[in-house]
Amino acid sequence: MYPLNGLTIFQSHDEQGIIEVIDQQDIRSLHFGTSSQQSSMLLSAPDQLHALYAQAMMACLLFLEQPRNVLMIGLGGGLLAKFLLRQFPDCRVKAVEFRSGVVKIARSHFFLPLDRRLKIKIGCGAEHVFQESREQSDVYDLIMVDAFDADGMTPEVGDLNFFDHCHTLLREDGVFAINLWGTDKPLYEQVTWHLNRVFQYRTLNLPVRNRGNVIGFALGKQMQRHDFRDLIRRAQTLEALHHLDFSGYLLDIKRNNPATLRHVFK
Repeated sequence: MYPLNGLTIFQSHDEQGIIEVIDQQDIRSLHFGTSSQQSSMLLSAPDQLHALYAQAMMACLLFLEQPRNVLMIGLGGGLLAKFLLRQFPDCRVKAVEFRSGVVKIARSHFFLPLDRRLKIKIGCGAEHVFQESREQSDVYDLIMVDAFDADGMTPEVGDLNFFDHCHTLLREDGVFAINLWGTDKPLYEQVTWHLNRVFQYRTLNLPVRNRGNVIGFALGKQMQRHDFRDLIRRAQTLEALHHLDFSGYLLDIKRNNPATLRHVFK
């Protein structure tokens, strides 16, 4: 049994295993039978993004001014969906979550609201993007992938076809963002190779400070290259609006992507 800190306030089982909600002081976290947090929330500020990886995923706003049509693969506690719905009144979110019990907990324990702009589908994210990409293209201006199970990143996110289907669904001026576990070197390198191949090196990696996560970004083929000075000003504006460290994200992006910067920045 893994070491458990805090008070277990909810526990259930399904075919994939255990789902637990644990409170420790002001932090509520979601677990899948291990000590790894799948989602975390401040009880005193449930609408804020608490997890550092979730905050870093919002660095996509440096390149996408107004998310309007969003696809999420993996819901977890629903904190990213809740943030987008609260911050962008015109935003619509479709989330695909494999485990129905996770959706129930996102509603009951992480305060994911009932909102007509949010649609949730229970099923496999890889199968969903395959089927939807056969029917339509250029649908979403933001695709966010946060697909983890108890053992780490789900294997589907390492498949080349998955990224091809996401590329089909992404608008040509859109942004693709994926939460990766940098310590899983083989899968991380495989995903990075797939992103570069599918998005023709219009890609950026953002290591999350003091965590094992790396956020991968890929930009649609019609998105213009950005002037770094304009992005500095945009980061300062975003910080005032959303109270996240966009200036720090921008500097870390510049520092960690020497091979692909010329494909993204002027």
